Amino acid sequence: MLVTRRGLGLGATACAAASVLGAPALAAAAKAPPPLKIDPATLLHPELREAGKFFAAMAGGPPMTAANLPKIRAGNGAGPRGGMPFPRIDKRTIPGITGQPDVPVLVIGANKGGKPRPGVVFIHGGGFILGTAEGESMQAQSLSSELGCVVVSVDYRLAPETRFPGMLEDCYAALAWMHKNAAELGVDPKRIAVVGGSAGGGLSAMLAIAARDRGEYPLCYQVLIYPMLDDHTGSTRMPPPFIGTYGWDVPSNKLGWTSLLGVPAGSRNVPKGAVPAREENLAGLPPAFVGVGSLDLFVEEDMTYAQRLVMSGVPTKLLVVPGAFHGFDGIASFSRIGKEFTAAWRGELAERFADLAAC
Repeated sequence: MLVTRRGLGLGATACAAASVLGAPALAAAAKAPPPLKIDPATLLHPELREAGKFFAAMAGGPPMTAANLPKIRAGNGAGPRGGMPFPRIDKRTIPGITGQPDVPVLVIGANKGGKPRPGVVFIHGGGFILGTAEGESMQAQSLSSELGCVVVSVDYRLAPETRFPGMLEDCYAALAWMHKNAAELGVDPKRIAVVGGSAGGGLSAMLAIAARDRGEYPLCYQVLIYPMLDDHTGSTRMPPPFIGTYGWDVPSNKLGWTSLLGVPAGSRNVPKGAVPAREENLAGLPPAFVGVGSLDLFVEEDMTYAQRLVMSGVPTKLLVVPGAFHGFDGIASFSRIGKEFTAAWRGELAERFADLAAC
């Protein structure tokens, strides 16, 4: 699904018609219909039905609460760690932004002395409260190998121990370091992109906005994989009951945003730059890919953000995968649907790199 200005013109026509109808008609139209009684399992893509059963079986586990967070983190860290033998992973510590601590990163595919390669700042997911760079090292290695790029994966500080903007500054430090050390890394500074999924997608969007506003270290592209963009989701705006039942749900989302912001998700006042969906001006941002499943809790906010990017003059590809839930490409990475999704965003990124190399 590709969002274009032409397609979005239909929305503008509808808005104009609504203004003609007047307040009484709008009030009547605004009456919420009764909740749709749809079993989300019936909407799953056939290749994801077994995964859906797995999530259903896990429903009795500890809920995502602040009190349970240490236990959940320990459980997430109990699985296999480390990446593939190749390309090599170099663990490094880079300088933080002024006033911030140093930042651990994984450097993959450095090519000093060779032909300059594209670069990627890679940001892991985890709802701002979970995850590590090492936990997604195989994805970063695969990206480096397939696209022939240098990847710097950021092991940013997590909430609630660190509030915004700490984690954003860690990611900005990685972007700055990649630009400053482009020659040593073998990176073409004109071809540095950001890639992130879930909370990593949210931080990627934040980083793109910060890079534009600060005007120091540009990004050429942003890949936002089912990004976490709007703290209103599940707090002041509820999705239909069949949305967000697999992978990442409303309680988890409220905890993640509240932990990041230091105030309840959906609050009237939040730190500036913390919520990409609240950014008033999206003009001048780098071209974007936004991908999400139709059953993902983030589907509405992601579609809305992609629409706003298009209407702000930002070249944007939006891909909505029918019957897919949050993180489906990870839990079903070897499925056709998972492979096609990964190929779609990597193809868009590779095309952007190729276009810039030809300039």
